[in-house]
Amino acid sequence: MSILPVVDAIGVFAFALSGLLEARRRDMDLVGLFVVALVTAFGGGTLRDLLLDRSPLFWIEHDIYAIAIMGLSLAFALIPATGRVPAGVLLVADAVGLGLFSVAGAGYALEAGTSLFIAALMGVMTGTFGGVIRDVLCNELPSLFRQTPLYATCAFAGCYLYFGLARTPLSGELAVWIAIVVIAAFRLAAVRWHWVLPVSRH
Repeated sequence: MSILPVVDAIGVFAFALSGLLEARRRDMDLVGLFVVALVTAFGGGTLRDLLLDRSPLFWIEHDIYAIAIMGLSLAFALIPATGRVPAGVLLVADAVGLGLFSVAGAGYALEAGTSLFIAALMGVMTGTFGGVIRDVLCNELPSLFRQTPLYATCAFAGCYLYFGLARTPLSGELAVWIAIVVIAAFRLAAVRWHWVLPVSRH
């Protein structure tokens, strides 16, 4: 049995949490909380499934995901905030979600018969697209398009690490979890030490 559905499910929770934390920072109501959490959790996976022609979409097939996110949104709306959400909490949730969804997206692409390069791109899109929509809804220029600490690069490199590990004697499950941890750690390290890609200067 493939471990990818399990990784997908944990990724949904991690990205839903990052969406809820960001929406709470913006003082949104229940509807805002739910919408932001929903698109953050499902945006990348929906794009992946559409491009790979996977039907039904993963969150339509497993409606428990949307139900669980509604429950989390209600909890966030009803439980008073005791203070501002620390930026570090949002960062960790986002980094973990990035690792989970990137590897899941790459794995599903490989199962669909794509090349390694296309599979890595699918992993990056799965891991980043939900965050792009979240930032747009929260009236921010998505970090993916700014000179910020490495983000998509972490996902892309981690997907290739996954491909390499999968060709070694390591079990497939272990390769998945190692790649997830490395992507998340790479992203957190990039933020900690401000690793950025060079930009052209005019």
